[in-house]
Amino acid sequence: MLHHGDHGTTPPAPAPPTAVTEPQRKDTATTHPLRTEEDLLTVRHAVRAAALNAGFGLVDQTRIVTAASELARNAYVHGGGGSIRLEIIQHSGRLGLRLSVSDQGPGIADLDAAFIDGYTTGAGLGHGLGGARRLMDEFHVRTTPGSGTTITAVRWASDT
Repeated sequence: MLHHGDHGTTPPAPAPPTAVTEPQRKDTATTHPLRTEEDLLTVRHAVRAAALNAGFGLVDQTRIVTAASELARNAYVHGGGGSIRLEIIQHSGRLGLRLSVSDQGPGIADLDAAFIDGYTTGAGLGHGLGGARRLMDEFHVRTTPGSGTTITAVRWASDT
């Protein structure tokens, strides 16, 4: 025992760290460029990793990766490139994954039409935007013709 005035004694060693049973969720937000075809593949892998880290099962991981892939491709093809931000979020004890895809392209001139299956301004099948919306729990679009588009989508992990 150390008393006031004792010198030269070594303080006790710190206690070993307590075991952690849940994965540590560090760096819950990342941003990735959408400038090349390779970026689209990198984003798919990053989204899958983030979904796994947030605790999603395989089916929900696939839903999120599919939605992210569609949104990223739209930003690349129609918006001239942009970025996607992935963020693990928590609300009322539930974890979720938020995707925020932004570009500085021409914007979406007719947003209502863009959600209709089969509508396309390019060579695709026209399922991207509406399909991505159906795969996510929350879906918000902010677009201004001539100034680009930002889409924010969230999928919440199930309570089970």
